Amino acid sequence: MQLILLERIGKLGQIGDIVTVKDGYARNFLLPKKKALRATEANKIYFEQQRKSIEARNAEQIKAAEKVAKQTQGAKVILLRQAGETGQLYGSVTSRDIAVELRKQKIQVRRGNIILDSPIKEIGIAKVKVSLHADVIIEVDVNVARSAEEAQAQVITAVKLFESKELAEAAEAALSDEPAEEEAAEEAGEEAGEEAAEEVPEEASEEESKEKGEPEDASEKEAGKAKK
Repeated sequence: MQLILLERIGKLGQIGDIVTVKDGYARNFLLPKKKALRATEANKIYFEQQRKSIEARNAEQIKAAEKVAKQTQGAKVILLRQAGETGQLYGSVTSRDIAVELRKQKIQVRRGNIILDSPIKEIGIAKVKVSLHADVIIEVDVNVARSAEEAQAQVITAVKLFESKELAEAAEAALSDEPAEEEAAEEAGEEAGEEAAEEVPEEASEEESKEKGEPEDASEKEAGKAKK
């Protein structure tokens, strides 16, 4: 089915783009959510007439999404679930569970805003994307544990791993920079040597000195007097 997009949809296209999608995706999502119009001739004319107001409305939606994104910064989702010794959950954590927990923190999101490829089925900390708008996507940490103590322990472990990773990356960067610094120092030394060689004047020959009327050496003058 061909549609006219009323907002940017991921990798599908921008506002006003005419795209071809599967009928099910159009009927079940894009059309009922008013994210697109059928690409009929009448709708193409309508869209061009309403383009400015559609773009203005989209800009307002982005501002509202950015406001929610600021509220969401630092938000932590902790979900306590029963699990076996291996950490496998007796059940799973879904996008609905995450949305409900965020709403408890007065962060207005819907289940459809949560980007979760598949339900979470084991304990641990997962980074989950939340699409507040096609142009505003954030990440929240979802901490799934069997108890509050285990959730806290997982946070401490995650922080230590993050710090270790940062230190390892810094050390690797420092090691990779050393050869470059050595090469730069060698090049600088070579350039300095070349400049010094260019600055040293060549010794003038005797004939050139006489032509220029340069005074003779003192020792040469004494030798001349002795001969006389």
